[in-house]
Amino acid sequence: MAFTMHSHSGQFCPGHAKDQLEDIIKHAISLGYTTMGLTEHMPRTSLEDLYPEELDDPEGSLAALFPRHEAYLLEAQRLQTKYSPQIHILIGFEGEWLRPSYATLVTSLAAHPSVDYFIGSLHHINSIPIDYDATYYARAVSSCAGGTEESAYATYYDQQHAMLQALRPRVVGHFDLVRLLSSSPNRCVRDEWPAVWQRVQRNLAFVHSYGGWVECNTSALRKGLAEPYPSREIAEEWLRLGGRFTLSDDSHGIAQVGTNFARALDYLDGLGVRSLWTLRREAPAAEGEKAKLVEVEVPLESVRAVVGKW
Repeated sequence: MAFTMHSHSGQFCPGHAKDQLEDIIKHAISLGYTTMGLTEHMPRTSLEDLYPEELDDPEGSLAALFPRHEAYLLEAQRLQTKYSPQIHILIGFEGEWLRPSYATLVTSLAAHPSVDYFIGSLHHINSIPIDYDATYYARAVSSCAGGTEESAYATYYDQQHAMLQALRPRVVGHFDLVRLLSSSPNRCVRDEWPAVWQRVQRNLAFVHSYGGWVECNTSALRKGLAEPYPSREIAEEWLRLGGRFTLSDDSHGIAQVGTNFARALDYLDGLGVRSLWTLRREAPAAEGEKAKLVEVEVPLESVRAVVGKW
């Protein structure tokens, strides 16, 4: 049983991803996926929050975001019904926590009857992107007290904690994204920066306290990191708490569906993980009501049985 809880399309993330959503779903079916979580990026509300690829026409880019999100939800529902005999489609979105004021918007978007869940993610430090390129990452680091990477990591986990407290997302996305463009992405924070490690422990404990899941996100591997998100010491701490992992390819198009799943399964197996978790939606009792979600335990080896055929 192969699945992902985190995916994007070029249709609804233009400039950021590739391919039509329906074509991506058809490809996932061809690989043997049984569940696919659709999680396009949520709209943003301010010109200052646009990404560089959106700045050729800032006003037009911003104006397109909310209509695009509505179009996404309609298309996702159509595809959910059309392909229900072949794949279980969950409808969600990836939250954008640029500042605390976004909490109201995320909560509002999550209340839509068609939305099953959302990914709680942090792509910014002090509202500056940390995963776009080295220049933006350096700006984010400079915006923190002392302008050091240690202070940037600490700020990242403090702002992540604020997001977790405000939103309590069912799935926490790429928990340690802050390491992607750092000077030493494979550093062991637990050993090198005790004050940062205390923040990591605090955040993981909070996620566990409300029953959230951490995703094992393979996008780190295709971006050149040695381990998926989260890194080994964080994964070990999560497991020590009794936390559950879900699985995500964080794909941005057909070519990335299922990328590096075999490596991720080896990584998880080496940590002693025997099961992953996903969701099954049950039809709502009445139109306009939300579907009930059931947690589904998936043996690691059942995922490997599918991935091994790719």
